[in-house]
Amino acid sequence: MQPLPLPPSSGDLQYISRLIRLARHFVPAAVFDPTRSGYRSGTLCLLAFDKFYEKNGSPDRNKTTMYIPNEYAVQIAVEFPDLFVPFGSVNPYRHDAIQELEKCAQLGVTIIKWLPNSMGIDPSDEQCVPFYMKMNELGMALLVHIGEEHAVNAAYINNRLGNPLLLRRALDCGVKVIGAHCATEGMSADLDNGGVTVSCFSLFLRLMREDKYKGLLFGDISATCGFKRLPYLKQLLQATDIHDRLVYGSDYPVPAINLVVHTSKLLRQGFITQEEASVLNELYNYNPLLFDFACKRLVRGPSGEKFPPQVFKAHPLLPPFRHESKLLGSPV
Repeated sequence: MQPLPLPPSSGDLQYISRLIRLARHFVPAAVFDPTRSGYRSGTLCLLAFDKFYEKNGSPDRNKTTMYIPNEYAVQIAVEFPDLFVPFGSVNPYRHDAIQELEKCAQLGVTIIKWLPNSMGIDPSDEQCVPFYMKMNELGMALLVHIGEEHAVNAAYINNRLGNPLLLRRALDCGVKVIGAHCATEGMSADLDNGGVTVSCFSLFLRLMREDKYKGLLFGDISATCGFKRLPYLKQLLQATDIHDRLVYGSDYPVPAINLVVHTSKLLRQGFITQEEASVLNELYNYNPLLFDFACKRLVRGPSGEKFPPQVFKAHPLLPPFRHESKLLGSPV
């Protein structure tokens, strides 16, 4: 797998340069890492993003809104190992899906990212079963968008594919699944009850509370402070019985868009105090990544419920993040 060229005048370079600056001042508190013989700051996850593929295995560029190769995410993470770890993305419909999973595993990638609504993936499709079994064999977990999607929709969107209940197939195969955003936006068909339309969030909660999926299904809290999601943020904070399976996510660059997160609405609805709102506004001007982290540490429910500190640490039941810089530039 060879490193990808990065044009010095590209928009990508500008984006990555800013992300590096933000990451260097993201979590200033150092944590001990025995594998690197010392201390390091908190690392951020770089997400690759695969193309849209038809079920016959052929890619469709006309339905692909964006494409971020696995090699690209790995290249940046290898260059800045103190800041980033790479997440891969493999569409299970591609002809070489199993081989690409194996390549990712050889590079130390342990998490695979899907956005089914935009990538055309039905997680309940029986065609995905060999992919799930290979993920189990390689010790990988799946980070998958659930709920409606509105950001990555320029070329293709099918929000039916964001139904949380479609994850049953992966979970029943034993794959550890992280439901991105905890399905805090949109409505879906309740496939367990005749297809009546209900909130995606209620379906996510149902899965999280099924005993057979405890230890398999997790949720990340990325985007949950967005103004459209606040009713579900309240319910999520109150759902303390599932807090032990929540993990932090930033959903960057969305937190850097001030039209999405309104501290004034968080204040009016009682999630934060006036003093906290003032501090968060100042943080936003300095570093939107740090703003997002602090915001999620501060928000509270009607009875004072908060996300516990463990949500902001690596989860012991999920695969560890790792990558080997020596593999970049070697044939894989």
